[in-house]
Amino acid sequence: MKPIHWLAPDTFAVWVKPRARDNRIVGVREGALHVQVAAPPVEGKANQALVELLAEVLGVRHSQVTILSGERSRHKVVRVQGIAPEELQQRLQAALPPA
Repeated sequence: MKPIHWLAPDTFAVWVKPRARDNRIVGVREGALHVQVAAPPVEGKANQALVELLAEVLGVRHSQVTILSGERSRHKVVRVQGIAPEELQQRLQAALPPA
């Protein structure tokens, strides 16, 4: 599996597929974390589902996960604050499905 491309120690790219069967991390796609969310891309529901999924998987509060760009796109840039960068990268790597 390809590695996640980190834009900063706490910032990474995410590729989101809305209207999926369930909320889950699929893997890595072109350097971005590939995530599926069940919510439709209407009124920010898919963005909210993404933030909730990442917060749950990473063990942080929703307020610590921020979408920096791409709110109206499948390609997003996400920052996770309040956790050491090394710990963040380890938790995200552990959340990836086995290759």
